[in-house]
Amino acid sequence: MMVANTLERVKSELLSWPGVVTKTHRFGGTEFDLNGREMGHMHGSSWADLPFPMKVRKELVEKGKVSPHHILPESGWVTFYVRSDEDVQTLIGLFRMQYERLGGSSNNNKKLRQ
Repeated sequence: MMVANTLERVKSELLSWPGVVTKTHRFGGTEFDLNGREMGHMHGSSWADLPFPMKVRKELVEKGKVSPHHILPESGWVTFYVRSDEDVQTLIGLFRMQYERLGGSSNNNKKLRQ
């Protein structure tokens, strides 16, 4: 089941965070960057790919929160499939992990957790 306006909902939230910018991803889709580094990218409203350190990636996969990357399953990249409205909030939470990991404004962290 495709969730309506997923990309627009995620994009609106992420662009409200200080320093986040968007551009077209080199393999298609919408990329979200912070401080010149990719937080992840979305392929329409169906799925997102996010790069994590291998330790974090293994924990997320083991907990069933994400799938190994659909093309590079042995890398730190993960794929998250959006199937419900609840998944949209989970995806925003994954991008929040990236934001904080990549040095997002500590002054904004309180807002992000609300």
